Amino acid sequence: MLDWLLSPIDATRAHGIGVALSWHARLMVLSWGVLTPTAILIARFYKIRPRQKWPQELDNRVWWNAHYIGQTASFLTACVAMLLILVSGQNPGEARWHPILGYLIMSLGALQIVSGIFRGSKGGPDEVQCGGSLRGDHYDMTRRRLMFEFVHKTVGYTTLGLIVFALLTGLWAANAPNWMWLAIGGWQVLLLGIGVRLQRQGRAYDTYQAIWGPDPEHPGNARPKQGIGVVRPSECSRFPVGKRD
Repeated sequence: MLDWLLSPIDATRAHGIGVALSWHARLMVLSWGVLTPTAILIARFYKIRPRQKWPQELDNRVWWNAHYIGQTASFLTACVAMLLILVSGQNPGEARWHPILGYLIMSLGALQIVSGIFRGSKGGPDEVQCGGSLRGDHYDMTRRRLMFEFVHKTVGYTTLGLIVFALLTGLWAANAPNWMWLAIGGWQVLLLGIGVRLQRQGRAYDTYQAIWGPDPEHPGNARPKQGIGVVRPSECSRFPVGKRD
């Protein structure tokens, strides 16, 4: 069994790769295989913490910080991994689609960062208390904000799907041993299983209500929910809706 785990997936090819390629692979797995999907999972399903007393407690920032820090760290790690290949000039071996997918994912990652610049202002009652304005692109759900959410979510989930193919083609190009396929594949299946379970539990909460609550005086609550499979916590029986303290 141990011999099989340590053997490359394709017995007709060697697994030997250079130092730069090996670290490129490790960093890309950390970036796209661990940090990115975890940050997306937290952003989608933890806008309201399991023990949070919503709507008395609003605007949980844990999900935002985890998503922002996780995706920033992921992109920077991927940049280092890409530089290793560019500087070393090592031959990626049997890679065909892998470089194409890699550059496409890096481009989409850069697009996500740029799109964040155009997300607009926040606004809302809390901004007024801090000396800001009630009006804001997010609070009012302006056309600018709606466009940002559509682009950001579409690019994000598209990138997540491409990552799976990039990891598979990378493993094949490196003729990775069987244990790597099992470990990386098992991790992706685990994340998928967690996501499916949380989705079935109705945990993909609407960002707007998670931040400002269900009061109909908030303009965004008069608009349709944003995103596929998203639920409003005010529609869930686990959240008795009352007035804020």
